[in-house]
Amino acid sequence: MITITLIGLDQYTVAHYSKDHTKNLADLFETSEENILFVATDSLTFYKGVDQPSWNSIVRVNAPTKFEAVKKTVAKYLISTLKDFSINLAVEFYFYHDHDRFEHINPDYPRFLTEDNIANVEEEELPEGEELYEGNIFEGYQDKLDELYTTDIDKDK
Repeated sequence: MITITLIGLDQYTVAHYSKDHTKNLADLFETSEENILFVATDSLTFYKGVDQPSWNSIVRVNAPTKFEAVKKTVAKYLISTLKDFSINLAVEFYFYHDHDRFEHINPDYPRFLTEDNIANVEEEELPEGEELYEGNIFEGYQDKLDELYTTDIDKDK
């Protein structure tokens, strides 16, 4: 499995990128598309306390050692296709031996969720004339809530 983690890009960008580039990356790695997995973490990059969204991004590629020979080609591809999403970009490779990876694939389920097998849940419509209440459901109860959450520290002794 080749895992490509994009740090500093939001999950929606990574989702679209993976949809558009998995096949090309699989071709560059000379492997099947099922061996490419993208990760979009909630991690951000910071410089001196300032968030760097889409300004300084890091791409980490974890792959078996047998793919080390194509890292330069893959790095060039990643940089050229991600440069529109990030001002500055670094690509780092981390290689591991096949015997260092363990996994369990549940045979009762598809290997991956795809657009063809994902469950689409339709939203329930409210009955005619009813509206969803979007106000403060605790209005008028603030004193009671404050009383419930008062600690010994808050009480005068």
